[in-house]
Order: sequence, then C-alpha cells, then structure tokens
Amino acid sequence: MKNIIILLLLLIITAPKVQAQEESGDLKTASAAFIKAFNANQAQVIFDMFSSQMQNAVPMATLSPFLTNLKSELGAITKSEFIKYENGGVALYKMTFTQGIRGFNLVVDGQKKISGMRILPFKENTTPIIERNITPMMLPFKEEWTVFWGGTTEAQNYHVAVESQRGAFDLVMTDEKGNSYKTNGLSNEDYYVFGKDIIAPAAGEIVLVVDGIKDNQPGTMNPAYVPGNTVIIKTANDEYLFFAHFKQHSIVVKQGQKVAQGDLLGLTGNSGNSSEPHLHFHLQHVEEISQAVGGRTFFAEIMVNGELKKDYSPVRGEKIKNK
Repeated sequence: MKNIIILLLLLIITAPKVQAQEESGDLKTASAAFIKAFNANQAQVIFDMFSSQMQNAVPMATLSPFLTNLKSELGAITKSEFIKYENGGVALYKMTFTQGIRGFNLVVDGQKKISGMRILPFKENTTPIIERNITPMMLPFKEEWTVFWGGTTEAQNYHVAVESQRGAFDLVMTDEKGNSYKTNGLSNEDYYVFGKDIIAPAAGEIVLVVDGIKDNQPGTMNPAYVPGNTVIIKTANDEYLFFAHFKQHSIVVKQGQKVAQGDLLGLTGNSGNSSEPHLHFHLQHVEEISQAVGGRTFFAEIMVNGELKKDYSPVRGEKIKNK
C-alpha cells in the first residue's frame, strides 16, 4: 500500500498550544512506547495508549490490520527524529523504517494518551526560509479595512504560534463603533466585508485555486478544509502569497494564470474554518502549507489610521488602506 495515512478525529482540535520547538517529555515517552510496540507487533498495547475518543474512532478491528500492512510495506522502525510542531501543536517526527522514511504526526492529551496520529510522506525541505517579502506589495483590497489579527506577539496575532502562518493577517471591515456587521451579524450579507474585492498585492503566477467550498453561517465553522476557498500566488522572488476564506464560486483566476498587481482574484467570503466573513492572508516560503514557514509581509506605501507609512507591516486594531 502506498502513502498509507491514518488520520484520527482530534488531530488538530486537541493539539496543545506550544511555544517552544522542543519535544515534550510526554511526547518523547509516547513516541518511544509506540515504536517499541509497533516493532514487537503489539497492536493491543498501542490501542491501550489511545484516548477513549481515539479508541472509538479507530477500534482494534481497524487498527490491527493497518499496523500489519504498514509494517509489511515499510518494515520495523529503526530511528525517530523530532522535527517540529506544526498546525498549532501537532508534533512532526521523521520516522526511519528499514524500507523507507515517513513523517509521523503525534498528539498527546493531558492524560498522556494519544489523541491523534498519522503516517504521511516525508520530504526534506532545503528551500531557504523567507523572513519578509522582497517583492513590493500593496494591500489586497481597495477600501479601508481593519486588522483583526496581525503583528509579532501572541496578544496581537494568535497565528504566531503556527509556523506556516506566523506572519499572517486576519482582515475585516469595521464601522465607527468597531462592529464588523451592520445589524445583528446573523447572515454573511450583514458583514461589511462580505463580497468585497480581493486583489493581487503583487504580480505573479496562480499556483493553487480552490473554489467549491460552501460559505458558513456566521458562528459556525468548517474544519474539514480549514482554508476554505483558496488562492496562492507565486511571485517572481519565489514568495508564496496565501489567501483563504473566499466566497464560494467567486474566484475569477485559474491555476497557471499570470496576474498583475491589482488584478481581481475573487470576493471575500466565509468558507472553511471561519466564524465570520474575513480575509486570511500570509506569506510562506513554499507552496505546501504543511511544509511551509511563514514570513512577515511589509507593504510599500499604505495609510495607517490616516497616516502614510512606508515599508510597513500593520498590527492588530489598525485601520489600513492603499495610498
């Protein structure tokens, strides 16, 4: 079996919040116990390491043949190397088997039980990290918007804990009272930002388009495909510009298309893991978000709370628009 994957229910939702990039003691213990039991063909021991939710999601009748097939394909585990935390706290290991190398995601809950794991392809990434953009950028919208999340501290920007999104922005439109909606916020159409144009902040090539995800009702989210409707632009300087949560069927660009700065990409929506209409935007160093490291985005000339700023990266609470 190729690219064997086991994705268990609470893989992202139960991931602990982490600050350091060091393997915790609980993870070290759990991964070592998993390897020992796997190599000894002890499926029951691994099952007993699972949380109750995991045991319900993956009963022994499913787990045992999975482990048997995995070992048949790849052999025993000979080495395990902790790589990093990703997606807000999911541990990634480089797992060396006698017949190949795979990635291994692991989540351990507060009771030291395994609450999520999966086997996935592992690719060494030697692409240089991007600390900030080189390409001159404009804001990806036409009117004055508000930075809901943005900045370099966790108080300003909860994204900083997620390696691929550490320079991300969540952007909305607000009125003089600070509200993002006109009346009660119960419908997407009640939000000032819903259906507003999203434009290319720089020239580049469209390398990914996802356009079929339904918009959520405000207050509900869709964790099955977290970014929702998505566009990624690759600039001439190999920067990947990631846009998430477009309105369903509003994206007007196609994969492989070249765009100029200011070209329309689509409309602001509320798709994916989004509780209200907004634009999520960030820069990353490779296309695949699970392998990416995020960088900061500085905009060439923008108005910030009515004042002109040059080469500026806005922060939470600021009202911003293009010059």
